Amino acid sequence: MKKSAPEHLSDEAQGWWAAIVTEYSLDDEAGRLLLQTALEAFDRMKSAQRRINEDGEAVKDRFDQIKPHPLLPAERDARSQMLAALKQLNLDLEPLNDKAGRPAGR
Repeated sequence: MKKSAPEHLSDEAQGWWAAIVTEYSLDDEAGRLLLQTALEAFDRMKSAQRRINEDGEAVKDRFDQIKPHPLLPAERDARSQMLAALKQLNLDLEPLNDKAGRPAGR
């Protein structure tokens, strides 16, 4: 079973891979595939964000009319794909309580 991050992922995504695989003992193939999918979407989202930041959220078309950057939907979709894949991993993101009952303040 492959424990290291896929090589095509960015350095940042590979760091997330290592942290998640270690922290959550992610050792099944299906879980690793979902994590890879999430991190590929993360890389797409970050790539779109970089380009949007370079060009601005609004750009001019060939008729010199201002319109939303064409990569805004790609950024949104990649974020949704990333969050959906992470949700399917069903990671326990809440710290465990050492007492019975509801946590304080809830």
